[in-house]
Amino acid sequence: MSGVKLLAILSVLALPMVAEAKPPLRDVKEIDDELYYIAIANEISEYCPSISGRRLKAIGVMWGLKSTANNLGYSDDEIRAYVESDAEKDRMRAKGEAYLAQNGVSYEDQNSFCALGRKEIERNSAVGVYLRAN
Repeated sequence: MSGVKLLAILSVLALPMVAEAKPPLRDVKEIDDELYYIAIANEISEYCPSISGRRLKAIGVMWGLKSTANNLGYSDDEIRAYVESDAEKDRMRAKGEAYLAQNGVSYEDQNSFCALGRKEIERNSAVGVYLRAN
């Protein structure tokens, strides 16, 4: 068999393996970023009594993210492993705490959470859409 034919056959056989290679869900920006925004909004609503989270909206978006992940070829087990991973939770927490700190939030100052929450709501930001003033 000529080298060209062999290369062509190997290329065709390798296509399914290439198509199945998926990045970790943490690298799928449309999913990871949205979960990050929801996590930030949740943290703000937990620490600021005058702001609540739009939990039903967040739940609906999370179901949509699951569907998106499934459509991208991720199994329910892969999704669950990502969401329940202690390493991913730690990464998300560190990323969120850095964002909060950059925006002047201190865990010792409840009002700092409220100030950021009001700012996010007013801007109708990616975080603000998951919050509402009481």
